[in-house]
Amino acid sequence: MPSETPSSDAPSSDAPSSRAGSAFVPSSFRGLPPVVWTIFAGTIVNRLGYLVTPFLVFFLASRGVTGTDTSYVLGALGAGNLLGPAVGGVLADRLGRRPTMLIGLIGASAAQGALFLAPGVWTMAAAALLISAAGSAVSPAAFALLADAVDSERRRRAYALFGWGVNIGAAVAGVLGGFLAAHGYWLLFAVDAGSMLAYALVVAVRLPEAKRTTTARGPEGKKDGLGYGVVLRDRLALLLLPLLGVQLFVYSLTEVALPLAVHDSGLSPAVYGAMAAVNAILVVALQPLSTAWLARFPQLAVQGAGGTLIAVGVALTGLADGIVGYTVSVVVWSLGEVVVAGIAAGVVANLAPAHARGRYQGAFSWTWGVARFAALTLGVTVYTTIGPTVLWWTALVAGTATAVATAALTSRVDARTSHELTA
Repeated sequence: MPSETPSSDAPSSDAPSSRAGSAFVPSSFRGLPPVVWTIFAGTIVNRLGYLVTPFLVFFLASRGVTGTDTSYVLGALGAGNLLGPAVGGVLADRLGRRPTMLIGLIGASAAQGALFLAPGVWTMAAAALLISAAGSAVSPAAFALLADAVDSERRRRAYALFGWGVNIGAAVAGVLGGFLAAHGYWLLFAVDAGSMLAYALVVAVRLPEAKRTTTARGPEGKKDGLGYGVVLRDRLALLLLPLLGVQLFVYSLTEVALPLAVHDSGLSPAVYGAMAAVNAILVVALQPLSTAWLARFPQLAVQGAGGTLIAVGVALTGLADGIVGYTVSVVVWSLGEVVVAGIAAGVVANLAPAHARGRYQGAFSWTWGVARFAALTLGVTVYTTIGPTVLWWTALVAGTATAVATAALTSRVDARTSHELTA
């Protein structure tokens, strides 16, 4: 497959990252080109501003929005995560990576101000939809740009570094959000909007636009069109994405069902905050080490092992009845999160034809959006109506089964990617 990497992927581009201070750069991330480190830094800045969503229910209550009206706004927020990745993937391939990221970041920043100033429920819902749609349109373009910037052997490390940046930013944001909320919700919106504009400035000034293949034809000579036909004709991708989607659904329960379980155990919200801190500390501390050590093993086998750990850890939530039990469960699924870091996005990038990387990453990000939306709706419904036990057993069985099935695709993915690399 011919190279479409930007000029920053030239061999000499590794030097700046290695000269950036080897003592401060984890060995697993050394040798990555400057464009990857720029996206990493911008992601940290951007994630520092993910403050409104965790406190959105409290903000809405302060504006007199409660009950069913709150669900409308939250539902719109979830729906945007389904719309944004699909649009972002197409725009990344048609307009380019950098323009798509700028549209998403600036649009989401403007929507933050619109939500804060919105006079009623429906205008709030519209602003929430725009926030999540514009914000989630950024990921496919960023993921595609990372794939453009590095070869297949280094993509897992590049995506793991991206995920590390997300967790670093989220860890700081968790502390910052509570402090700012106590001093006025307007501060949350100001920091969110400002961080998105700061990232947009980084994108505009520091990120090059990749030199991409402009052909609109797939490997069999068929026109790909403007949409996702190229992905829908890929049988291997259609096998892999749903398996990853179930695993992402199980992982998303940690954001949805875990706080419900903590609450039902009679514990305070501070306990859930402590659990989130345990997760952030483990991921930030261990991910660089695990990325280097696990690189020697087949990626999908590692994904399967990590997915199993996540499923077991989530299921252990059902056995916890105190702080120690919840801590054990969080440690187990956090280790799984560390293990799988960067693998799924890297494998999807390796499967994608060069001219369709944005759409493949859009399909993967859309899978993420569906998983989170299902956790918010189906997961909570099962927990509250059928019972927590059913949810935990479902998570264990579904997560483990799909992890094993994902690992079983190793030979097919290897055959496909090795063929692409030698083509």
